[in-house]
Amino acid sequence: MSVDAEGYGFPEHQRTLARLMDDIRVLSPAGVERAAQGWDRHARLHESAVHDAEKAALHAIESADRGPAWDEVRRNLFGMTESGQALVSWKAEHGDIGHKAEQAAFMAALGLVAGNLIEKEKANTLVRPLSEALPWLLPEENQPG
Repeated sequence: MSVDAEGYGFPEHQRTLARLMDDIRVLSPAGVERAAQGWDRHARLHESAVHDAEKAALHAIESADRGPAWDEVRRNLFGMTESGQALVSWKAEHGDIGHKAEQAAFMAALGLVAGNLIEKEKANTLVRPLSEALPWLLPEENQPG
C-alpha cells in the first residue's frame, strides 16, 4: 500500500475509472484548484501533445467499440462538474478555475477509458494534469522528494 501526500492509503494497483469518479465526487475546492493548476502547467504548455493523445484515445475508443462507455463517462462527469446538479466543490470553483479542472478531469477519464489501447506516454499525457490533484494517477511521477 502506498500513501499519498495527504496521508491517505490506497492500493497501488487501483488506477481505475471507478476510482477516478469516486475521487472526483469528493474532491474539495482546493483539489479542484490543484486540478486547474495541473491543466495550466501540463496541458496549456503542451497543447499539441495533449491534442495528439486525445485524438489517439478517441480513435482507439471508437475502434474498440468503447464509444458508448465513453459517452456514459462524459455524461456522468458533466453531471458532477457542470450541470445544475453539480457537486458543491465544483460549484465553488466555477468559472475559469472550474473549467480548467473540468478539462483535466475529462482528459484523465479519456486516458483511463482508452487504457491500454493507446501508448503509455499518450495515456500519461492525458492523466498528468489531474494528477496534480490525484497523485495516484501517475504514482511514479508524484513521489515525494
